[in-house]
Amino acid sequence: MENVVLIIHLLLALALIGVVLLQRSDGGGLGAMGGGGGGAVSTRSAATGLGKLTWILAIAFICTSLTLTVIAAQNASGSSIMDRLTTGGGTSEETTTDGLDADGLLPPPSSIDPNAPLLPRAD
Repeated sequence: MENVVLIIHLLLALALIGVVLLQRSDGGGLGAMGGGGGGAVSTRSAATGLGKLTWILAIAFICTSLTLTVIAAQNASGSSIMDRLTTGGGTSEETTTDGLDADGLLPPPSSIDPNAPLLPRAD
């Protein structure tokens, strides 16, 4: 179920991006409200088909977002991140490093004096 809603959500996102890019820019977008902008807010043009489709897609996108949130909350109910850390944290430190080669993770020893300050060299 979650995968179906997620696919629908992604398709809605792509459709919403496409519809917004198809719309005509009236008056420069947000730049028109920079100065006074008194008439830009009060005048409203008739809703076009693309405008209505944008609203429909936006509402559907928000609904799928909320649905995915609810599904994720139901899947995670009863388990906490702290529960997952404490159940696996009961092992001792020596058992977790048995398979690691700690010497292979260290950098090679330096040929210069170990007490010398670290300075970049142009070798």
